[in-house]
Amino acid sequence: MAVIHKLAITQFRNLNHQYIEPHKHLNLFIANNAHGKTNFIEAVYYLGHNRSFKTKSLKELIEFEQQKFQLDAQVDDYRIKLEKTKQKTSISINQKRLKNSSELSKVLPIQIITPDKGFIVNGTPKNKRSYLDWGVFHVKPAFLLDFKKYNKALKNINILLSQQKDQELDYWFLQIAQLSVAINQSRQDYLERLKQTNSPELINDLSVLFKSVESFNYEFKSGWPKEVDAYSVDSIYHYLLKSKGFLFKSKYLNYGPHKANLKFYLNDQEECFFSRGEQKTLSIVFWLTQVSMLVDNNIQPIVLIDDISSELDETKIQTILCFLKRLKIQIFMTDIGSNLLKIDVDSSRIFKIDHGVITQQ
Repeated sequence: MAVIHKLAITQFRNLNHQYIEPHKHLNLFIANNAHGKTNFIEAVYYLGHNRSFKTKSLKELIEFEQQKFQLDAQVDDYRIKLEKTKQKTSISINQKRLKNSSELSKVLPIQIITPDKGFIVNGTPKNKRSYLDWGVFHVKPAFLLDFKKYNKALKNINILLSQQKDQELDYWFLQIAQLSVAINQSRQDYLERLKQTNSPELINDLSVLFKSVESFNYEFKSGWPKEVDAYSVDSIYHYLLKSKGFLFKSKYLNYGPHKANLKFYLNDQEECFFSRGEQKTLSIVFWLTQVSMLVDNNIQPIVLIDDISSELDETKIQTILCFLKRLKIQIFMTDIGSNLLKIDVDSSRIFKIDHGVITQQ
């Protein structure tokens, strides 16, 4: 079970030299707008992903007139340290330097939902793939290696196409066909397992959030044209061979797992026809299902929820918290003012953020 026992934030946006000891279950952070509540959620997210969910600009993350930010955490038996300057990134676990962020994610799996980040139903295909692949990686770590190999093959194919070189193209076509099948199968298997998580008990719990939850469905789109069998190496390979002329004209490969999508349906109606309320509520239903499935597989993510009362009423927030509480995972939740204090919660710790200063209440 991943639990942050101690957390220190230094020179991250407006949070400087802030130290807390969170509760192992629910942690509520109360703050007015622009005081640092989303910055706090962003810092915890960064610690688990080595990236922000808000910006790609490092300059925005480092406190004004400073040269770096630093995040330190005690997560179970692991001491995590992440330091970021404009020149380099240093990440260590128990004083051992990490070579890639995937090792960090294994120790500190983090799920997030915010008004901007978490609503997967109306997200872009890229965001949906990212959300899906995070779950696949934690259930099947070898998936990451397949995807790295795929990206290498894709890069080589696009170079050859842009240079109008046929030599070696067949070799890379075969490589990408084999890797595509592996990636497609991993994604599809994960989604099937996700659907199997929808037990009568889970559906009953989630029906409080959305009465027609049983009519909610999702479908994986592989990123290949309909005439291609996305689970057959031969089908993909021969499609690429016969498409050479077109590919040389376009100069890049516009099909495959890097173009995959996840389509959502409600009563057989596509997501583009969902109301705003349906989009956000069904996104949370999908998100909770994924968290539940991960817990069933002995992977207990830390959950971040930012400013959720701006989107949901107290009854739905209470339902979400009760659901997560039964999973016995650690939660960090923020809100404006004292809205969260009205919610009936126990096994919790309350913090206030005032102009970047965090104090336990």
